[in-house]
Amino acid sequence: MGFNCGIVGLPNVGKSTLFNALTATASAEAANFPFCTIEPNTGRVGVPDNRLQQISDISGSQRLVPTQLEFVDIAGLVRGASKGEGLGNQFLANIREVDAIVHVLRCFDDENITHVEGSIDPIRDAETVETELMLADLESLEKRVTPLSKKARGGDREATQTLTMVERVLDCLQEGQPARKVDVSDDDMKIFSGLQLLTSKPVLYACNVREDDAANGNALTEKVIAMAKQQGAESVVVSAQIEEEVASLDNEQEKLEFLEALGLSETGLTRVIHAGYRLLDLITFFTSGPKESRAWTVKNGATAPEAAGVIHTDFERGFIRAETISMDDFIKYNGEAGAKEAGKMRQEGKTYVVKDGDIMLFRFNV
Repeated sequence: MGFNCGIVGLPNVGKSTLFNALTATASAEAANFPFCTIEPNTGRVGVPDNRLQQISDISGSQRLVPTQLEFVDIAGLVRGASKGEGLGNQFLANIREVDAIVHVLRCFDDENITHVEGSIDPIRDAETVETELMLADLESLEKRVTPLSKKARGGDREATQTLTMVERVLDCLQEGQPARKVDVSDDDMKIFSGLQLLTSKPVLYACNVREDDAANGNALTEKVIAMAKQQGAESVVVSAQIEEEVASLDNEQEKLEFLEALGLSETGLTRVIHAGYRLLDLITFFTSGPKESRAWTVKNGATAPEAAGVIHTDFERGFIRAETISMDDFIKYNGEAGAKEAGKMRQEGKTYVVKDGDIMLFRFNV
């Protein structure tokens, strides 16, 4: 599995341009007017990971398959969206389906590109969108209180637990804080997740800048970075313009040379993915052999059977053991045979917690 991120923001901040560049498609129309994205566009990209090429070379694999990241381009939100302004609640519903939010903030001035608020202020823009999401969550939860209360009075245990959680989140929202600020125990996480709250999603702020500011940012991006740190969120500086140009180049060497000329060592896509992995606490494990080497993504803390289930549910259901080699040992001993001969292939059972970079072979019986 990979993860999916909904790209949100006010109109004309560069969302669709960034989406087109990141997915190297032209499926989302980028135009200088609000609401040019009428339906959410979805694009998948391979997650860049140099380790996969190393593993593939050692194994002599016929092909390599990166794990996938999905981006969903969601139309621009405006003040009053929670009450149906602009294109309204239709798009709030799309946000409920994603794992994380990439919030694109305009950190550049351009008199040829209008701003819906009439001026450039990324902090205000972030607060505008966050407020609309919080208002939508408030409305959603307030509607649930009465029916849950009736069931709770009737002795329904699940309704009582859900009502308690709803009241806690309502208190948080009414204090002007997003739902992700609520301290939720592992035992209560299933109930909390079931509420499908917009402001429960982790947030990555993408500061869209001019080409000249892509390497070092500017005064506006510094404000966003400070805000993100205060919130415990992630932030990256990207230039949708540069990403669009990089996507149009034919080969990797041209892309590297273009980036180096701008003082950049990697694309904005790579920075977004790395930030997203940190945000969602994800790790990568690998499978490798002569036919293919493949990368897989799991949550940090996943057990070996859970990792096996990402490949196929039968692998998890009939899990016996995982033959595991660390990335370092796989490289040091030149692959599976060398690692096994050196005693570095481990037999791991159902309680083993997968580590980032593990090369795994699952034994199962269904």
